Amino acid sequence: MDAKTDSLNKDKRFRDLVVEAVGDELFACYQCYKCSTGCPLAFAMDILPHQIIRSVVFGQKEKVLSSKTIWMCASCETCTTRCPNEIDIAKVMDVLRQIQMESGKLANQPRVPIFHNAFLDSIKKTGRIHELSMLQAYSRKSGDLKEKLKTGEWKNDVRLGSKMFLRGKLKIIPPRCAGVKEVRKIFEEARGHKKA
Repeated sequence: MDAKTDSLNKDKRFRDLVVEAVGDELFACYQCYKCSTGCPLAFAMDILPHQIIRSVVFGQKEKVLSSKTIWMCASCETCTTRCPNEIDIAKVMDVLRQIQMESGKLANQPRVPIFHNAFLDSIKKTGRIHELSMLQAYSRKSGDLKEKLKTGEWKNDVRLGSKMFLRGKLKIIPPRCAGVKEVRKIFEEARGHKKA
């Protein structure tokens, strides 16, 4: 098998992996642009949502996984709601992010997966989101704290944080959650499902 055939097979496997996760309706996309025109973050994307779908169908793995778009997507589901063929475009973006993270390559927007993991770790530990511990984990892993110390931007965070604290919106100690064991079980089941 020559290099070109091998590359085509890899791209087809990528497309098949996405289709397996989201369904055959991916092939029903007729590029009406409704997803892209309704997307509130289209201005920040390098490849618009309808172009992502087309690129996946054509198996353009590198183009899709190296794009900013999959990390800029807010998963607001506006695209999914607007799609006349009921393609779950928000789910496609989630699947693409997961494939990209599993590839081991650095994301186009490296701070987004760090934030994502800090968010999930906070929920896993306490059963719900605890902003301070999440911020601490994110700052440590992203190098954000060093940058803010250099620029003095940390002062804005302190001002905002103290306002939130005084209004009771920010807790120093994570609040107790009755269902922590159940939440952790959900994470374990999801991990087991992913491996299977």
